[in-house]
Amino acid sequence: MTTSAPIKLLDRSTPPHVSTLILLTGISALNMSIFLPSLNGMTQYFATDYSVMQFAVSGYFLMTAILMLFVGPLSDRYGRRPIVLWFLGMFIAATVAAIFAPNVWIFLFCRMMQASVAACMTISRAVIRDIYPTDQAASKLGYVTMGMAVVPMVGPIIGGALDQIAGWQASFTFLAACAIGIWTLSYFDQGETAKGTGLTFRQQAANYPELFRSVRFWGYVACTTFTAGAYYALLGGASFVASVVFNLTPTQTGIALAAPTTGYLVGNFLSGRYSVRAGINLLILIGCSVTLFGLVVSMILSILDLSSALVFFGLITFMGLGNGLTMPNATAGSLSVRPELAGTASGLGAAIMMGGGAAISAFAGSMLNPDYGELPLSILMVTCGALSLLSILLVMRREATLA
Repeated sequence: MTTSAPIKLLDRSTPPHVSTLILLTGISALNMSIFLPSLNGMTQYFATDYSVMQFAVSGYFLMTAILMLFVGPLSDRYGRRPIVLWFLGMFIAATVAAIFAPNVWIFLFCRMMQASVAACMTISRAVIRDIYPTDQAASKLGYVTMGMAVVPMVGPIIGGALDQIAGWQASFTFLAACAIGIWTLSYFDQGETAKGTGLTFRQQAANYPELFRSVRFWGYVACTTFTAGAYYALLGGASFVASVVFNLTPTQTGIALAAPTTGYLVGNFLSGRYSVRAGINLLILIGCSVTLFGLVVSMILSILDLSSALVFFGLITFMGLGNGLTMPNATAGSLSVRPELAGTASGLGAAIMMGGGAAISAFAGSMLNPDYGELPLSILMVTCGALSLLSILLVMRREATLA
């Protein structure tokens, strides 16, 4: 569906207000980033290895990928609103339980259950595609994710400060309080934008082959997967690189992790402003190129032993800028292959992206070694950046063939 009716805040007879969509997307991003400065400290708290504790990142992505296979079809069948309320409620319960986890294994189980909050991000994107056509959807996604980008920018800073004041549990207490507030807002504001197809999961899954046969769908999804993969690699290795390689404190680590989201904010603004005018593919191409440029320069400086915390995290800003141009436009492209299956496409695309992110993040954590510094992480991010650029070139070539 599309609508030109005015959208009113706290009016369930209209689609959700943009501020609600920003917060729903933001709580997902906050959950991924706020505890990262505490990762080394949590390793010591639970008396475990960093590779085990790092599963709180990679395992989270894996569980998110599995959940996304069901969230999209469920929202297509039953509507966007009830899925948001149920999954956000699950997240609140899991977050509270994580605070009181007596050992690392129970904590990791709670962390996996926290993946339910990712449904909010997926459904927010589907809601936008419910309301707007492709180019306008890309523009609105740019503005929504621009506002959301502020959250992961300040999240690690807040998390690092809370850790130094009251320990890692303070970050999860803050998360739970935010989630309760957003659940209340969603209850009173989120009107339904999808009537539901009435199809079972099996019937909707029967539509997967049509998406799978689409070169454009695979191209857009691969582009988002590798674009996000570079960032997920950073998340998997940033705490180690910041604390072990560059000797940063948790608060300094949080500030350093704000670098990519600063660029992401600018990239999202440009997407919101120029997606309709320039077209989504051109902006994706520019975004992938900017990302690869920054990562290649960072890798070269690491090889020449000229890197530092300021240089490494400063150049990561280029990745944030490129991702801000790429992600909303590539997402809108993948949802537009079959607009009537926007929820299913959103869930499937998110599952592939998160599954890839889980693998990349885990690989990043396993390959880090103090003897090699930040270089292995730089090489992995450059590889992801190059593959995302190849993906959008494949889409553009396919569209030229069809034309």
